[in-house]
Amino acid sequence: MSEFCGHCGERLDARDHTVCAVHLVMEPPRFCEDCHRRMKVQVTPTGWVAECVEHGTLTG
Repeated sequence: MSEFCGHCGERLDARDHTVCAVHLVMEPPRFCEDCHRRMKVQVTPTGWVAECVEHGTLTG
């Protein structure tokens, strides 16, 4: 299970992340949900790619 919010990077148990979840519907994650690192994000016309140096690549 994820420990951190993919949008703001804070711990999930730190506060309510309902607004973050709304943003993540339309935007790629900015932070790795496992290690809290900022990810390298590339947005393309057909989707996005987010890369964590520790945990690899996510696509959407």
